[in-house]
Amino acid sequence: MASAEGGGDKYRSFLHGDGEKKTVWRHGAPPNYDLVNKLFEEERTKEWAEGSVEEKVQRLLKTWEMEMVHKVRPEDQKSVNLKNYSASTNGLKPLTREEVMAMGGYNAFLATTLPPEHRIYDPEAESVESATSTFLTAFPRGFAIEVLDVYSGPPAPRIAFKFRHWGYMEGPFKGHPPHGGRVEFFGVCVFHVDEDIKVEKAEFFYERGNFLASFLTAPAASASASGCPVMRGAD
Repeated sequence: MASAEGGGDKYRSFLHGDGEKKTVWRHGAPPNYDLVNKLFEEERTKEWAEGSVEEKVQRLLKTWEMEMVHKVRPEDQKSVNLKNYSASTNGLKPLTREEVMAMGGYNAFLATTLPPEHRIYDPEAESVESATSTFLTAFPRGFAIEVLDVYSGPPAPRIAFKFRHWGYMEGPFKGHPPHGGRVEFFGVCVFHVDEDIKVEKAEFFYERGNFLASFLTAPAASASASGCPVMRGAD
């Protein structure tokens, strides 16, 4: 994964520079990560040395997330294999790139088998735009992500790692008022990559139910930042 270009974002590649001049962005321009980078730097639990395996995996993760959410055309997504790509969450049916792009990254990540009447958030009832608006409103400072451990790293064909995703609910979420507390979850991801370290398949495992329940009431302040999720499959 290349380093940041042209003095741009220091944690993500392919966001600025000559290589992005023809990129089609979902909102007309590259996203600004200043606020979430500040949150990340203030509250990360690991600070990886530049060039380390962990830093490379973290950069790939942040770049992949940025491109899947903000870049409209497959040919602009440089962290992903152009011809072969699929993604799955908690062992559910893998989605093709076309399916992920049609439903949006948030909705794909929050896929569930729960009956609609039991869903705090129903990805099947949301569009790409409404999903993005929902989470940007709930997390005005963004939703930070860090890599906690790398179990197998590049250049292996499978990159397995543990991650932490967090933010502060300072805006409403689906009719629930903001509680101002930290909303976070921990998970495990396996990126299957090609010889150029482009993602061909992304597999995520995390506690979806606990994450969404955190929007209803502020999590206990004593929650450990070193906890590990119990993988329960699809919820």
